[in-house]
Amino acid sequence: MLLKPAPDGTGIIAGGAVRAVVESAGITNIMTKSLGSANPHNVVRATIAGLDSLTDPATIARMRGKELGDLMRSGA
Repeated sequence: MLLKPAPDGTGIIAGGAVRAVVESAGITNIMTKSLGSANPHNVVRATIAGLDSLTDPATIARMRGKELGDLMRSGA
């Protein structure tokens, strides 16, 4: 399952099973692609696993030994 953030105003570009999960999570702008299974049960499980594996920027900055502002700076 590929989950990519989308620019504001894009909306949810996803199939039925994924759309239900991301709407329930409160995500409003995302592009998705299911690779492999088309079984809705497996797609929902893969989507939930993908969302569960996300890491917040503060944690990534701490792991890299950097300040949060260094990660969020554009053009770097």
